Amino acid sequence: MSPFDYDRCMASLFEPEARASEPTSESPLAERMRPRTLDEVVGQTRLLGKDGPLRAAIEKGMCRSFLFWGPPGTGKTTVGRILAERTGARFVHLSAALAGVKDVRAVLEASRFRWRADGKRDLLFLDEIHRFNRAQQDVLLSYLEEGSVMFVGATTENPSFALTSALLSRSQLLPFDPLEEADLERLIDRALVDVRGLAGAFELTDRARQLLLVVSDGDARRALTALDLASSIAGGATIDEDTVSRAVQRKGFRYDRAGDEHYNIISALHKSIRNSDPDAALYWLARMLEGGEDPRFIARRLLRIASEDVGLADPRGIEQAVAAWKAVEVMGTPECDLALAQAAVYLAVTPKSNALYTGLAAAKQDVVERPVEEVPIHLRNAPTAMMKGLGYSDGYQYAHDFEDGIAPMTCLPDALLGRTYYHPTSRGSEQAIGERLRRLRALAHGDAKRDAPTEERAPT
Repeated sequence: MSPFDYDRCMASLFEPEARASEPTSESPLAERMRPRTLDEVVGQTRLLGKDGPLRAAIEKGMCRSFLFWGPPGTGKTTVGRILAERTGARFVHLSAALAGVKDVRAVLEASRFRWRADGKRDLLFLDEIHRFNRAQQDVLLSYLEEGSVMFVGATTENPSFALTSALLSRSQLLPFDPLEEADLERLIDRALVDVRGLAGAFELTDRARQLLLVVSDGDARRALTALDLASSIAGGATIDEDTVSRAVQRKGFRYDRAGDEHYNIISALHKSIRNSDPDAALYWLARMLEGGEDPRFIARRLLRIASEDVGLADPRGIEQAVAAWKAVEVMGTPECDLALAQAAVYLAVTPKSNALYTGLAAAKQDVVERPVEEVPIHLRNAPTAMMKGLGYSDGYQYAHDFEDGIAPMTCLPDALLGRTYYHPTSRGSEQAIGERLRRLRALAHGDAKRDAPTEERAPT
């Protein structure tokens, strides 16, 4: 790339960004109040506090490649800008939702040219990097390997699933946490008095402040956007609860039906039911329903819970789950919400057993890890004379010929004789099942007294 090409590339890539980074009085409040130094950043003390690893890296100039992972409005872009400012790097902001490989490669080549020419690098901030597929992410690798560009990839999705192992190995992963209420309060108070913000023109009532904290859900941008709109519709110098309510209309939920929260919250629901906590089960169920989750997904998980965690401790559990699933199919949302709640609470309060889950898992393990066992000859069907001549079904005893309905006969392959997969608990209906099973197993092994076979035999 010639110097002329480089300058032209820089003009197209960086000048718009430089203009956009200077907010005006017409800019949104969140942009006007964007922190300019690390000390202005609220929250993220684990990363940016006195002993925080990211602060140390920035202050020592040991900055190469980072992956910022966290929910929206937690400071990822802001810290990227400060990082560029502290290191004297040009800041290039691209979104993987809008930019393609050609745009990214142009930035990487420009930074490489600058690095080779004067030893300085550019900082590429690639937002929503999880939207790039594997091949697109691989474009970054050689540039990160040689260190010709400073790189920050930002994502709201779990990097373990969204990013390639090659990119993860070349970058330092730094999780960003949702802001706590105390952090949001500091942010709101600063915006009310700062000359870049509302400059003391408005006061906020205590109830209005609390509502702002609730609707913000750990998101600094959401808090400032709500405050900005509330100030624009306020009838006077006081912003009260009603003004904030009119500005917000409805709380925005941090929930993504295809992302991390989707899996985190369904896991919380499952584990709450497993731990017999109906209150927590209703809370996590409400989070999913209000977040727009597909009720069929919830119904399928309840069906799984009914077998995995309740099982035969209460055989009616699966009936409740199936009924909820049918209600979802017949009525849809929101009418089916109560049916899901009924099933969730029933499964939470009923006795629990994972005996079916562990029993099937143990049987699968034997199937996978041991040689394939032949079906015992006495259990094989013999529909033809040839098969009867080969001995199929020889020695088979018809269970109904016995008073107890149990023949003294083994049904496992010889190599697995004595294996026990199902171990019923003493909880709920499994207590009675366990007592009956002990007698059944004793009869099958000939260890219990039984009546003689009846004279009338049914066909095999």
